[in-house]
Amino acid sequence: MITSIEFLKRLLELAREAAEVEKEVIPVEEIDKGKAALTELFTSLKSDKTPVNVERIVNDIDEIVKIVRFDGWQDTSSGRREVNKALRSVVAIKYKIKDTDVFDKAYNYIEMYY
Repeated sequence: MITSIEFLKRLLELAREAAEVEKEVIPVEEIDKGKAALTELFTSLKSDKTPVNVERIVNDIDEIVKIVRFDGWQDTSSGRREVNKALRSVVAIKYKIKDTDVFDKAYNYIEMYY
């Protein structure tokens, strides 16, 4: 059985891959940024056995990023710092996940998708 953290890592990797493919296929102006790829992917993959914590983490990541990001945030040190800080507040502080791989995959997904 996959642990919650392993499930989250795999979900983040799939979300990043889905975002890459989406950018290649769908014009940027047509992508619905209101519902992020991570949430959509999680919703399509979850089952009765999916850990509840993973759903909470996914929702919190998408919600907090929507609040702190702004157009072009990836190109500014203050933007990257704010997103980094917000993500850490969810992953490391709220959920006590110390696995740097989870944080890195989440940040890479956010940087690419948002």
